[in-house]
Amino acid sequence: MAAAVTHDAPLPSRPARRRRSSPGRLSDNTPLPSIPPMKNGTDLAAIDLGSNSFRLEIAQLDHGLLKRREYLKETVRQGNGLDAERNLTREAMQRGWDCLGRFAERLAGFKKAQVRAVATQTLREARNREAFLDRAQQILGFPIEVISGREEARLIYQGVAHLLPQSDERRLVVDIGGRSTELILGQRYRPRFMDSYRVGSVAWSMRYFPEGTFSTAAFDTAEIAAQAVLEEALNSCRPQDWDTAYGSSGTVGAVGDVLQAAGFPTGLITREGLDWLLDRLLKAGSAERLRLDGMKDDRRAVIGGGVSVLRAVFSLLEIDEMQVAQGALRHGALYDLLDREHEQSDQRSTSVQRLARNFGVDPAQARRVSQVAEALLQQLARGHNLPELERHLRKLGWAAQLHEIGSAISHSDYHKHGAYILDNADAAGFTMNELHRLGQLVLGHRGKLRKLDLQLDDEAFTLQLLALRLAVVLCHARRDPDLHGLHIEWDGGTEVQLSHPAAWGASYPQSAWLLQEEVQAWQKTAWALHVQATG
Repeated sequence: MAAAVTHDAPLPSRPARRRRSSPGRLSDNTPLPSIPPMKNGTDLAAIDLGSNSFRLEIAQLDHGLLKRREYLKETVRQGNGLDAERNLTREAMQRGWDCLGRFAERLAGFKKAQVRAVATQTLREARNREAFLDRAQQILGFPIEVISGREEARLIYQGVAHLLPQSDERRLVVDIGGRSTELILGQRYRPRFMDSYRVGSVAWSMRYFPEGTFSTAAFDTAEIAAQAVLEEALNSCRPQDWDTAYGSSGTVGAVGDVLQAAGFPTGLITREGLDWLLDRLLKAGSAERLRLDGMKDDRRAVIGGGVSVLRAVFSLLEIDEMQVAQGALRHGALYDLLDREHEQSDQRSTSVQRLARNFGVDPAQARRVSQVAEALLQQLARGHNLPELERHLRKLGWAAQLHEIGSAISHSDYHKHGAYILDNADAAGFTMNELHRLGQLVLGHRGKLRKLDLQLDDEAFTLQLLALRLAVVLCHARRDPDLHGLHIEWDGGTEVQLSHPAAWGASYPQSAWLLQEEVQAWQKTAWALHVQATG
C-alpha cells in the first residue's frame, strides 16, 4: 500500500455553523460554540475492528491532504470466535481487548474528535457485543461504533474513491471481509448502490474448509453457496452499469500480493490468475501445507474461503479483471471525520432530510420545533461546561426534525413508531448506536418518562430530551410560539427552572397548562422541572 493517504485537491474549508434566530427570540443570536476547525498538522486516527483483523491507520492533515503516519494491523480473528448461539467466546474477546490495549498506547494524547473506531459484521452479529464493547471502550479510551452493513459499504467506497484519481468512470467496488462482503457502485465520491452480504473469508473457511483441507468438491460447494447469497446483487450490479472493478482490503489485497509475486501484472486480478491460484491451493491440499510467495502466514487459514468468495463474485458479476485498490474502510472513516466537522458536509444531515421527506414530515413544524429545542438547550448549557455542546445541538436538531416521523404509520403512538423506524433504518453516516439514541429522543418526546429511566442517567441526553419535550409543548399549536420573556436555567445538577411572565400564561392558557403537565411528568424521575410565573 502506498505510504500516503492523498486527496487530489485540498479539502474546502467550511464555515462554522451559526445560530438561526428562533421564534420569539428565546435566546440571542450569538454564534454557537462551534467545533474548531482542524489545524494543519493535526493527527487523525481510524480503527477498523474487522472480523479477521483489527487495523489502526494514523494520518496527518497537511493543507487539506491526509498523509499516512503509521499503520498497524493485528490478526485477531474474532469472526471465528462466535459460538453456535452467536456469542463471542471469552478467548475471542480477550484477543480483541489485548489488541486494543496496544492500539491505546499509540493513541495516548489523541482527543475524541481525532479518532473514529468502527466495528463491522462480527460485532453486528454478536449477541453479547455489549459485554465486549463496554470493556473495549474503557481499554481503548474512545467510543467504538458498530456500523450497519450499508454504512460499512459507504465508508469503504469513500476510502477507495479518495485514493483514486478523480474521473467520470463508473466504479464497482468489492470488499471481501471476514464475515461480510460489500458491493458498491458509484462515480467520483458518490455511491449510487451499496449493500452488504453475509459471506466472507472467515465464515466460508469455517463452513466449507473446517479442517483447512482443500478439495475440488469443497471449492465448488463454497463458490455455489457464495453465489446464492450474492445473487440478488445482479438486480443492481449488472456488467453494463460499471466501467472498472476495484477490490478493497483483506482477501483482494492478499490475492493481489500472491499473483504479483508469481509474475502476474501488479495490482491486477484476472480470471487466469484466480484459476492459477486455485490450482496451487488444490495441489497443496491444505492450508497448513500451503506455501506461496507473497502470502503472509496469518492469511493461510482463511484463504480458502476468501478465494471461493472472490471467484463467486467474478463469475456472478461477469468480471474479467479487478484492480487492487489502495483505499479501504479505515480511510473512509478518516475522511468522514473531516466531513463531520461541519453540518453542511455531514452525511448524517443529508440522511435526516431524506428520512423526513420520505416519511412526509411537516417541514414547517419540524423547523420550528428544531429551532426552539436548540435554543432551549443552548440556554440550559449557558454557564456550564457541557462537553461537545455543538454536537449535542446538532443531534437534538435531527431528533426534532424527525420527531413526527412515525405519523406516516399512525398518529396513535406515533412516537413509538418513530423510534422503531430509526432503530431499523439504513441512514448513511449514522452508526447503529447513534440511530438508537435518536430513536430514544423521538420515543421520549411525549408521554411518560419511565420508559427512559436508564438514559436519564446520561446528563447530556436528559437535557436534550427536556429541551425537545418543552419545544413540542411550546409549538403545540403548530405555529411559531411567542417566547418573549421565557427563561430557562439549569442548576448543574438535576434541577431546571423555567420562568415566564404572568401575562404570557394568561394569553396562552393551553401552553401554560401543558407546562404544568410536563412538571408532573418529571416528578416521577430523578430530575425536577419547576415552572414559575413572574411579574
